[in-house]
Amino acid sequence: MPLTPEDVSRIAHLARLELDPADAAAMLTQLNGFFRIVGQMSAVDTSGVEPLYTPLSAVQDVQLRLREDAVTETDHRTLNQRSAPAVEDGLFLVPQVIGG
Repeated sequence: MPLTPEDVSRIAHLARLELDPADAAAMLTQLNGFFRIVGQMSAVDTSGVEPLYTPLSAVQDVQLRLREDAVTETDHRTLNQRSAPAVEDGLFLVPQVIGG
């Protein structure tokens, strides 16, 4: 289902973007083109296709160079959250931006 000019206007509002009518029309064309490509890609049957962890693995044998998963920094959460307007249980509290 293609987007409408109203959809672009709402997306711009949520993103706090000011679009003039020409930019909004161009954005509508670009977004609909993007979703059209996504629809075409979704229609391709990929059952039985192994996912690639890197595009190079399609053409050559690639060895992953994994590092040890070790803590390298100290925890600064409390220090970093001192200037936050609202914190609860170690989480930043922010105003709701999407209506429910």
